[in-house]
Amino acid sequence: MSEIAARLAEPLVSLTDDLIQEFEVRLADSSALAFRVAYSVVRQKQDAEDVAQDAFARAYRRFATLRDRGQFRSWLVRMTWRLALDHRRAAVRRARREQAVAVLTPSSTQADDVAKERRERLWQAMDALPDKLRLVIVLAAIEGHSVRDVATLVAAPEGTIKSRLFEARKRLQELLR
Repeated sequence: MSEIAARLAEPLVSLTDDLIQEFEVRLADSSALAFRVAYSVVRQKQDAEDVAQDAFARAYRRFATLRDRGQFRSWLVRMTWRLALDHRRAAVRRARREQAVAVLTPSSTQADDVAKERRERLWQAMDALPDKLRLVIVLAAIEGHSVRDVATLVAAPEGTIKSRLFEARKRLQELLR
């Protein structure tokens, strides 16, 4: 197992000192152009830097296999161009997926905001009710007690509780319009 790990830790390409030096010279001559090419496609500075950096890394790994090193500049530009197009396509696909998800399912913050606003409006309307109406609507509608239980809790006849519930619902309806 340690042999495999040791082999994976080795560099993918072993360049000689001469090749490394030649690569550095050619890259210094072409790096600004690679960035400009990437920027012309992706239109974001940081994304262009990422694309150019990826192109530099790929160029370094493949530099030893490049047949005509005099064509390094055009090779790097083509590689950067392709990587930038891939980056832009991936960004467009990602944006479409995110937009589709946002359209299909409201974000939790939107749903939370709507629920919070409704709750606030309901409690404002409840607070506007007289105490005797607020008490019966809370016990019956919110706490879920039956009319008989509310009548026992409030010590009032069931008919009175029914009329108070009717009146409370009617006023809440008016207040929530």
